[in-house]
Parts: sequence; C-alpha cells; structure tokens
Amino acid sequence: MPAYQLPVYVWPAAVVGAGIIAAWRGGDNERMAAIGVLAGWALTMVIVPAHSGGTQWGAMGVDVVLLAFFLWLALRSPRFWPLFVAGFQLLLVITHFASAADTSVSGWAYKTAGMIWSFLIVFAIAYAGWTAPAFAEAAEPQD
Repeated sequence: MPAYQLPVYVWPAAVVGAGIIAAWRGGDNERMAAIGVLAGWALTMVIVPAHSGGTQWGAMGVDVVLLAFFLWLALRSPRFWPLFVAGFQLLLVITHFASAADTSVSGWAYKTAGMIWSFLIVFAIAYAGWTAPAFAEAAEPQD
C-alpha cells in the first residue's frame, strides 16, 4: 500500500494564505514572520534538489537562520505566538540534526516530521495575523 502524499498545491496554498492573513490583519511582527517563511521556502527551493535523499544540509542552513530570526522576533514581541513559532522551528532544526545523527531514519519519516513542524509554523502565523486586531484593540489604553 503506497504512503499517502499531500497534493503539491497544499503547502503553497497554506503559505500564501497565511501571508495574506498576516498582510491583511496582522501587524509588523506577523508580516515579518510571514515574509521569513516565504523567503525560507524560496531559498530552500533554490538550494535543495527536488528529490534529494538523506539529510538536506542546505535546508538545515536556511532553517537555522530562520530559527535565529524567529527567536529574535519572540524576544521583542509582547505576544505569545512567536514563542510557538520559534519552538516549532527549533523542532524542525532538531529533526535535521536527528536525521544526520541516525542515518537509519527513513526519508519518509524525516520529510513528514519537517512538514508537520512547517505546517504548525504557518498555522501559528495565520492565527497571529487573524487575532492581531483584537490584541491591538485590547492593548489600547481606555479613557
């Protein structure tokens, strides 16, 4: 029985959808996070061959830079969502290191784990963008 595979349009739709929500309703932090994910995705598409096997070192480099960016964002933000984004990105980086440390891990498990963490990052950014107006309204001083 073949393993189930998501259609190729699901990831681009999720990233673009989160970017639209962040641009439409989000503040600066939400927009920067969405741009970071879009830039990371674009760089990974350029650096990593489509059907590469083993640990994807180029993708790991991009993900480490994104982790540093998300940590910076989390340290300067008054909201909690950047902590979740940075945490999921850390799990993504750890997945790369685990694949490098144990070559018996199948490519399917490695790529599936990476997809799970990536989708959680995108969903957290979309949630942050959607709830940004309510947070901004609650943060305004009342007369």
